[in-house]
Amino acid sequence: MSIAPAVIDWFAENRRDLPWRREGFTAWGTLVSEFMLQQTPVVRVVPRLEEWLERWPTPADLAAAPSGEAVRAWASLGYPRRALNLHAAAVAITERHGGVVPEDVPSLLALPGVGDYTARAVAVFAYGHRHPVVDINIRRVLARAVHGRAEPSAAHRRDLDDMEAVLPESVADARLANAGIMELGALVCTARSPKCGACPIAAQCAWRAAGYPAFEGKRAPVQKKFAGSDRQVRGLILAELRASDMPVTAAEVRSVWALDEQRERALDGLLADGLVVSAAGGYELPG
Repeated sequence: MSIAPAVIDWFAENRRDLPWRREGFTAWGTLVSEFMLQQTPVVRVVPRLEEWLERWPTPADLAAAPSGEAVRAWASLGYPRRALNLHAAAVAITERHGGVVPEDVPSLLALPGVGDYTARAVAVFAYGHRHPVVDINIRRVLARAVHGRAEPSAAHRRDLDDMEAVLPESVADARLANAGIMELGALVCTARSPKCGACPIAAQCAWRAAGYPAFEGKRAPVQKKFAGSDRQVRGLILAELRASDMPVTAAEVRSVWALDEQRERALDGLLADGLVVSAAGGYELPG
């Protein structure tokens, strides 16, 4: 028995009111939201998304702005290279697609910064096409409910086949199943504290039926702590540049972090990534 019908019914009653789920939300807004949601919690994305779309409501609006303004507006979302990729995607959409976000997966995949998940998510959630969509939340639900494993194994093309197998044939129901299983993984079938008592598919869950066996596979490497990391130093340097309308001097950059070797490594990385450029008298965001 497919898990989709019970999840769709649950989703109808329990879905969060998120901007990208509202009637009339644009394909461009969906694409922007998917860029922002990569490795960033929903609660941090929503206010930034609304500000972004008010300032740049179309791809052409963003494409006409300097890429450095995208980095500046990205603010504290983290992983700021996503801002450069989103700007490059806006330019590509404007130049190749007449300013309209494409709806087929191959064209979406050809955009800068767009991977398989994002391409499918836009095709499904913005345009209503029928494709399996797989993120970490969906992978966790499938691992537990279908395969009886506590955690998903390393990402694999087979995940798309697994999701395809549970999708209803109806295009509308398939879209709801994608969104509903994702929501179930985010709210109920969570990584650390699954709420099995509130789960609409508990009776169908292979992991529950097997007595919740512990995970025996290979886990993904644990990300290093942010405090004291090169990521933190990169963020401090970018924050200094975002706060200034003129080049920031080398002396001002030195003031953000005391450890010379780590600071210079972070700065070199930002220059290599194109997030910072050299300018007369110091450094600035790209033009």
